[in-house]
Amino acid sequence: MTSTERLVIVDYGSQYTQLIARRVRELGVYSDIQSWAALSLDETVKGIILSGGPASVYDTNAPALDARVLQHNVPVLGICYGMQLLVQHFGGTVKPGRKEYGQQDITASTHPLFAQPLFTAWMSHGDSAVSLGNLVPIASSASGVAAVMHPTKPVYGVQFHPEVTHTAGGRELLQSFLGICNCKGTWSLDAYIQHVVRDIQQAVGMEQVMALVSGGVDSTVSLMLCSKALQPEQIYALHVDTGLLRRDESKLVVNVLSSVGIPVDAVDASSLFYEALRGVTQPEEKRKRIGDVFVDIAEKKMDERGIHSRNSYLCQGTLYTDLIESGKGHAALIKSHHNVNSPRIKEWRDQGRLIEPNKDLFKDEVRAVGRLLGLPEALVARQPFPGPGLAIRIIGDVTPEKVSLLQKIDALVVQELDAAAVAYWQAFPVLLPVKTVGVKGDGHSYEHVVAIRVVDSIDGMTADWMKVPYGVLQKISSRMTNEIAGVNRVVYDITSKPPATIEWE
Repeated sequence: MTSTERLVIVDYGSQYTQLIARRVRELGVYSDIQSWAALSLDETVKGIILSGGPASVYDTNAPALDARVLQHNVPVLGICYGMQLLVQHFGGTVKPGRKEYGQQDITASTHPLFAQPLFTAWMSHGDSAVSLGNLVPIASSASGVAAVMHPTKPVYGVQFHPEVTHTAGGRELLQSFLGICNCKGTWSLDAYIQHVVRDIQQAVGMEQVMALVSGGVDSTVSLMLCSKALQPEQIYALHVDTGLLRRDESKLVVNVLSSVGIPVDAVDASSLFYEALRGVTQPEEKRKRIGDVFVDIAEKKMDERGIHSRNSYLCQGTLYTDLIESGKGHAALIKSHHNVNSPRIKEWRDQGRLIEPNKDLFKDEVRAVGRLLGLPEALVARQPFPGPGLAIRIIGDVTPEKVSLLQKIDALVVQELDAAAVAYWQAFPVLLPVKTVGVKGDGHSYEHVVAIRVVDSIDGMTADWMKVPYGVLQKISSRMTNEIAGVNRVVYDITSKPPATIEWE
């Protein structure tokens, strides 16, 4: 994507790096991400943001500040690790300090970056600036300095993360920085769609594409973008019933896709997935095996249709959150995603035969693209469902009996939340690998524990647990323990992301 103006995000390995770029694009300015070790700056660059990262600036071989960042003579904003690099560069000192995770209170001085003098911001750091050198403080938190600036240069740093939705005034802060950069803000998702369509056309040419479609918004938007770029005869849409979907999910998928004019071949391969998962308890291994079976089925269907795999392409709905959690670039591995880390998928990617139109987008951006493409709101607004399905919501080994039990539980949870009009972003139960003693009908029971997870989010990079009314939780627990054999205890997950992820595995 080219632009007459752009912002460069220097990636130091933060889980939020792409989120910074996504927020900047949201404000109408094209942004691209570059590794700290391989910068490319030209006259179109109007500003630079230094991301956070897992390293400490005083570590041996810590990611460094490229001298060209400050020599390029454009405004610079350092976030978290990026701020600490600026502090170090301008003669200050960074040391291990009071750790801050989650929302913290910030007191700010009068400065255009801040929308208000007192606000809460999202922190995720273990180091702190203990002296500032040539920089001056402009905000503080309980652990010390929360923001800095250079007295004569357009150089700024914040210890918190303005890019996450849980920082009050974060959007306004980034918008103020773009104003300092003299950016006009003319970029849009319409432009992104045009760019992706051209990329697909150039990559595929007249060859064929197999699109793996789960029925969720991610894979459906990917398929729609392929359909916009290619001829109908070039595309074969395949839906695989893994046996790990929600109750009646496959029927819903076929009906929804048919309603928007997309023919899809639905295959029941549940026995293959159950066999591959037999005795597997580790989540990473679950994801790998599921990914391998998916590719096995896709390649077999290609052979049946006479599609030569060496000339064909595989399309899937990978999001940037999938890539970043899987250790993309300098980011730490949080958890593998079967559509990213599977060795078979990597083969397709390494051969340049993988089409992933959403790989630079977050969930809310994909929803917006879906609306622009004319998809019905019922599909666009569906809650996220992981590619490995219920396999990663069953802690421990996966069996058809456990899946059947969790399908019933999941349907009950969603039914009660919807009936109470709880506006959740994602809601699901997790079947735990423990049983507890209980009393049912005046008799002894020893049955499963179920954890309920309900979160609020926008993009999936951060999430907060929802304060679901006690009456709703009580009804879910009562119905579950009374109506579903095999469950005698229900617990509620009250952990935000970070430090937890949304899914348990």
